[in-house]
Amino acid sequence: MLLAIDCGNTNTVFSIWDGETFIATWRTATEHQRTADQYYVWLSTLMAFQKIEADITDVIISSTVPRVVFNLRVLADRYFKTRPWVVGKSDCALPVEVRVDAGTQVGPDRLVNTVAGYDLFGGDLILVDFGTATTFDVVAADGAYIGGAIAPGVNLSLEALHQAAAALPHVDISKPQAVIGTNTVACMQSGVFWGYVGLVREICDRIKAERNRPMKIISTGGLAPLLQQSAQLFDAFEDDLTMHGLTVIHKYNKNGHST
Repeated sequence: MLLAIDCGNTNTVFSIWDGETFIATWRTATEHQRTADQYYVWLSTLMAFQKIEADITDVIISSTVPRVVFNLRVLADRYFKTRPWVVGKSDCALPVEVRVDAGTQVGPDRLVNTVAGYDLFGGDLILVDFGTATTFDVVAADGAYIGGAIAPGVNLSLEALHQAAAALPHVDISKPQAVIGTNTVACMQSGVFWGYVGLVREICDRIKAERNRPMKIISTGGLAPLLQQSAQLFDAFEDDLTMHGLTVIHKYNKNGHST
């Protein structure tokens, strides 16, 4: 079985793939100090609690936090007796091209999402991922990653407001009842919610105009369904986009770069 690990700036997700479906998924805070032994104790305890007996033979890792990769590699080697594939490393091939400026380092999560989007929906896509940052990734007709845009994440923007303005409280994002807020919390929620609706719509419209062709907009991340309540911003929502991409990349490398 495959252990797929997606390490983001805020959370790290571990999923076990049996070749047809994910039989278990767990999430933990991303901490670069965590050792391979700590990862294994946490993971094996959860597996035992849910009575999951999985013979993990392969591991694939996507990480936007380079400092955690070493301990995840040790986890794979020490406890699962396998050398992991790490997206972005030279020995982990991708089934799509990356067409960006020479020397540009593209986040592994963006590459994995590109692979997943093309596998699920074909080409000519805009992938909008609501994470610590809100990323817009453009997938060409042939599945190549050709660039995109990065904006601050929704929760990051709310936290910045709270930290930088002493009088503004910390609030959670939700769809406001009206655009015009009548108290501080409602005003902040309106500004962030409708601001991000506008941001997503404007960036996607400009990408479509620049590409001059029809494009599907696919969203992922926990806040996508919330923003979709306001208007039909997205053509589809895929909660497990990154994890699906990791299974596709694993299969591509396992088969010797043959689809």
